[in-house]
Amino acid sequence: MKYKILNTRAPRVDAVDKVTGKAQYTDDLKRPGMLWCAILHSPLAHARILNIDTSKAENLPGVKAIITGKEAGTVIYGVSPARYDENILCIDKVRYVGDEVAAVAAVDIDTALEAVSLIEVDYEELPPVLDGLRAMDEDMPQIHEKYKRNTCAEVHWNFGDCDAAEKEADYIRTDKLTSKMQDGAFIEPQAILAEFDASGRLNMFSSTQAPHYVQRTLAMALKLPIEKVRVVKPAVGGGFGPKASCSTAELVTCLLARKTGRPVKMTFDREQVFLHSRARHQFWHTMTTGVKKDGTLLFLRHNCVLDGGAYASFGIATVYYAGSLLGGPYRLKNMTYDGCRVVTNKPASGAQRGHGAVIARALFETQLDQIAIEIGMDPIELRLKNVMGAGETTCNELYMSSLGMRECIEEVRDATNWTEVWQRNQNQKSRVGADLSRPVPHKSNILTKKSRGIGVSSGFFVSGAGYSIYRSDTFHATVVTKVNEVGGSVIVESGAADIGQGSDTVLAMITAEVLGIPMSDVKVISGDSDLSVDLGAYSSRTTLMMGHAAKGAAESARDQILSVIAERTGVSQHDLFMEDGYIKCKNDLFDFQPLRDEYIWEHRGFTDLPDEPFLTFREASRIAFLKRGTIIGTGKYRPPKLGGSFKGATVGTSPAFGCSAQVAEVEVDLETGEVTVLKVTGAHDCGFAINRTQVEGQMQGAISMGMGEALMEEIQYDNCGNIVNANLAEYKIPTALDMPPLESIIVETIEPNGPFGAKEVGEGAIMPTIPAILNAIYDATGVRIRELPATPERVLMGLRED
Repeated sequence: MKYKILNTRAPRVDAVDKVTGKAQYTDDLKRPGMLWCAILHSPLAHARILNIDTSKAENLPGVKAIITGKEAGTVIYGVSPARYDENILCIDKVRYVGDEVAAVAAVDIDTALEAVSLIEVDYEELPPVLDGLRAMDEDMPQIHEKYKRNTCAEVHWNFGDCDAAEKEADYIRTDKLTSKMQDGAFIEPQAILAEFDASGRLNMFSSTQAPHYVQRTLAMALKLPIEKVRVVKPAVGGGFGPKASCSTAELVTCLLARKTGRPVKMTFDREQVFLHSRARHQFWHTMTTGVKKDGTLLFLRHNCVLDGGAYASFGIATVYYAGSLLGGPYRLKNMTYDGCRVVTNKPASGAQRGHGAVIARALFETQLDQIAIEIGMDPIELRLKNVMGAGETTCNELYMSSLGMRECIEEVRDATNWTEVWQRNQNQKSRVGADLSRPVPHKSNILTKKSRGIGVSSGFFVSGAGYSIYRSDTFHATVVTKVNEVGGSVIVESGAADIGQGSDTVLAMITAEVLGIPMSDVKVISGDSDLSVDLGAYSSRTTLMMGHAAKGAAESARDQILSVIAERTGVSQHDLFMEDGYIKCKNDLFDFQPLRDEYIWEHRGFTDLPDEPFLTFREASRIAFLKRGTIIGTGKYRPPKLGGSFKGATVGTSPAFGCSAQVAEVEVDLETGEVTVLKVTGAHDCGFAINRTQVEGQMQGAISMGMGEALMEEIQYDNCGNIVNANLAEYKIPTALDMPPLESIIVETIEPNGPFGAKEVGEGAIMPTIPAILNAIYDATGVRIRELPATPERVLMGLRED
């Protein structure tokens, strides 16, 4: 079907405000009489709190309120109701360096920080648990009473019959891969402004991805009726998952606002972002895969341990995702998965782009490459031999309603001339007498001692979590579309959180397409819990779920207008349609003039009366208003019943699944181990591209983040649990100077469960990046990276070991 607005490169609706500096971020907000909040953080990784003395801080001029765990209360909260394990402020124990002990509200930030430094705390230091692999040992201190052997969650799945499949396998291989904790490294730190209005209602403005969930947590933890809590998301400078839950900073800012009766604001410094962002876990993965000699996948055994830091956060879902998304995108009938998420005395980890599945996918895809090499098969051919298609179901009961995985692999193969390049590389290695299972560097420059390699990978991800975090039959997204009473423009209200991914633009495009009007006539208001329900920007859910609701709301408004026009003209409503700003009739000769005359009479005295061959949208919507009153369309979306027949089957279920393939080309300096990514070519199946530019932008952003995690990003700790690189000078992320040329190829399969056929692109596109780069490094050097990131030191160590 040909669309007027959808599938184009429409400009973002927030572009002008952001490039001109007009966009208002939370830290830009100010209020008369506003106070500043500062938090006292624990200097120890693990300790009992014996006493807190706030008297010196209370006597400091300018200090208006101080709260400790005693004043904050014993309420326990968290992300998943099954694993609530946090107090607003620590009461009897601290569990990581940075844990929140007290909070101050003062007339300015300097006074607040000075007051924090005057609070005296007596601690009884306890032995810290800093090694995630040893956290479960019997002799390790127990961090939480409720988590025996420091085990927060564990999963044990068995699909098919791996034992029987193992007997049929001609080739079996076991590999390991570990990673480090990583940060989202968004440009805008978290910021909060809280105030109570005259009616006692809490209004909180926050740099958040999920106003709905933050509203619920605030209401529960502060013991307020939920209708007395409003959460507003101003412009957000990046989220990537770590801003998807309610933080202590949000809670204490609200408590201090209630205690002082004044607005209270807090903005994290960069170190606090590292301490409290709840970003990527550390993973230890072990996989054993068996295949037939023709490359047919037979079974996968997967074991993983996740270091989640001090609190559960999203961890219960993370440990499930790490296993559930290995069931595809290849045909795999037999799989076992044993996963364990432990707690340690480090900052808590949570959800970050590609939640739980990124490092598991990296090991699976690098292992597939090694298997292909050792059985003498092209890695792309191995993938194509096993790839799933639409209509198939994984061994863990995930249904692929659409899946363009084959198309993605073929697109990147053809775009990079893969077959010729790969075969040439193998021939060069063969000519120098190398064992193909451990290739020597090829295409080396003798003078510079650099070697180039090429690598491929695939991956897939959910397009919206099938269930909300809390048990409920709530709609996952609702949208209200209101037509202006004088006609001609539309206001769209949504609780959806635009965190830079462009969901406001998607709302405007869908609404404009359905109503047949220009995007400039659509105003989007979003990110406010007062507007409508939307669960937030996470799990790549927004376009599919909010898109359905937006489409339904626009269709509702359209049908109300057309029904009035049909009633007034006697024409069947089915013969009327909206297009290019007009109401048209399938009978081109139909005369709308009587209605136009009525409109002109009602607007006598105006000088901008239309002189058009058809009834304009403005005229029609005004006529409908005079008949029915304000035209308000509502739309809603809730996923169909999903989930398999086993424990934990709801995690990983989704109305749809997006998929990606990528080819990376790298150059490795054989003297220093430095890896330079020369080009990444990616293809992604987004179902249907609502906005082609935004789809490409999401693909490029995912590749950039994946490249950083592959080569440079790791949070480093000392032996006492202190982060030693909690800044963007020492925590390296790719800049524009590091990025190679990126080629983004859009694959459209038209997802039957998505609005207009659309599904995700935000997270699925990061899945292949790390393994594609690792496979390219191996192709260039013969070094298999077993510990991420692949820093020059680790690459060089691998070269020396070989």
